[in-house]
Amino acid sequence: MRAERVDQPIDHDQAVDTLRRSYAAVPTGEPVRLAKRTSNLFRPRSAPRTPGLDVSGLNGVLSVDPAGRTADVQGMCTYEDLVDATLPHGLMPLVVPQLRTITLGGAVTGLGIESTSFRNGLPHESVQELDVLTGSGEIITARPDGEHADLFTAFPNSLGSLGYATRLRIELQPVGRYVSLRNVRFTQLEALTDAIAEVTATRSWAGEPVDAMDGVMFSPGEAYLVFATFTDAADPPSDYTGQAIYYRSLRQRTRDVLTAYDYLWRWDTDWFWCSSAFGAQHPVVRRLWPARYRRSDFYHRLVRLEHRHQVAARIDRLRGQPARERVVQDVEIPLDRTADFLRWFAGRVGMNPVWLCPLRLREPAGPGSARSWPLYPLRPGQDYVNIGFWGSVPIAPGAADGDVNRTIERRVSESGGHKSLYSDAYYDRDAFDRLYGGDTWRAVKDRYDPDHRLTGLYEKAVARA
Repeated sequence: MRAERVDQPIDHDQAVDTLRRSYAAVPTGEPVRLAKRTSNLFRPRSAPRTPGLDVSGLNGVLSVDPAGRTADVQGMCTYEDLVDATLPHGLMPLVVPQLRTITLGGAVTGLGIESTSFRNGLPHESVQELDVLTGSGEIITARPDGEHADLFTAFPNSLGSLGYATRLRIELQPVGRYVSLRNVRFTQLEALTDAIAEVTATRSWAGEPVDAMDGVMFSPGEAYLVFATFTDAADPPSDYTGQAIYYRSLRQRTRDVLTAYDYLWRWDTDWFWCSSAFGAQHPVVRRLWPARYRRSDFYHRLVRLEHRHQVAARIDRLRGQPARERVVQDVEIPLDRTADFLRWFAGRVGMNPVWLCPLRLREPAGPGSARSWPLYPLRPGQDYVNIGFWGSVPIAPGAADGDVNRTIERRVSESGGHKSLYSDAYYDRDAFDRLYGGDTWRAVKDRYDPDHRLTGLYEKAVARA
C-alpha cells in the first residue's frame, strides 16, 4: 500500500537545502547549534556567537504507512505532532518519551525512554534508516547494515556531535483507543523488582496482558508499578489535565482508565510532579493557571529564566537558606541491583518521588543476537530500571556544588549502570570515554566530521560547550 501523505505536503528537499546552506554559513571554528524554540536539556551552555542552524522546515511527519506500520518523520518533529499523525490510524511509535516537545531526532541522538521500553527498548531501536547532516556537510543515509552502518550504530547518544538527523523511518505499533491501568503497591523493593522480572518475561501480571509498565517510588516502603493494557473497550476514562493530578492517583486508585492520547501525555501536564515547584498543584493556583500553560515546555521556560536571573537563589540567600545543587538525572541500573540503589538513594540523597521505568534492549525479530549501541553500552539480554529524579538538594556546609551529582555518578558506575547525558555530568575524560564508547566515537567522528566542526561529545556533555 502506498504511504499516506499527512496534512499538507512538505517540501523536504527545500528544508534540507536550507539547513545545509545555514550550516555552510557558520564560520569555521564557531560552535554549531540548532535554532530551535524548545529544549529538554538541563545543562547550561555557553551562549552562541553565531546564528543557529535553520531547521524550521524539518518539523513535520512526511508520511504514515498504516499497512507497513512505518512513518517517515523529519528530525525536528515533536512527539506531540508525531502522535497526532499516527493515532488516527490506531498506531503509535514503539516508544513515546514522556514530554510532548521531545523531538524524534532528539530522542534518537540523545536517548529517550517510556513505559513500553521493557519490551521495545529505546527509540533508536525502532529506526530503520535515517538521513544525517554530517560534520562534513554531506547528507548520509545510514542503515543497520551497509556502507554507513558505523554511523547508524554510533548515532544514538552522540548528542549532535556526529551530525543531525533530517529524516528518520521508524516502526509503529498498534494501540487501542483506551489504556486500562492497574496500580499495584509494593512495600518491599525486592518484591517490586521480582514483579518487573516476571512481567518482562511473560508480558502479563495476574493473568492480564501488560503492554506498558512504569512506576513511582515515594519511599522504600511505598512504591507502585503501573501495568497498562491497550484496549478498545473501557469504562469512562479519567482526566488528569484539569484539577486532578496523575501521580497522586497511584495512591488513590487500584484501577484506572485513560484514553490512549491522555496516557501518552499523562506525565506532561505536571512534568511528572515537578509542577509543584511553581505552585501549579495548589488547588487555587491550578484553577487560575491556564490549561494551555500546564505543559512541560512552559515549566522548562520558567527553569531557563531562573537559570538566567537566579531569582529564587537570591531570595534563598536573603532568607539565610543554603545554596542548592540541581540534581536532575535519569540513570539505568541493572534490575538485580535496583533495590539496593533505591535504598541508597533514599538515604543519601533523599529526593522523592522517583520515577521507575523498566528497560530491556529490544530482542531481535529473528535469529541472531540483539544489537549493541557503543555510545550507551547497555548489555543485551540484561534487565534494567531507569530511575528518574529531578529537583535540587541543599549544599551541605563544606561541600561544593556538584558533589551530590558526583557521588551519584560513582554509585551508578559501581552498580554497573549508566547515566543519561541530558543534564549535568562531572566525569573526567578517561572515565567518560570508558563509559560512553570513546574509541568508537572517535573513529566515526574522524570519518564523518574529519575537520571536527561539530562540538565533541565530551565537550557537550561535561564541558557544557
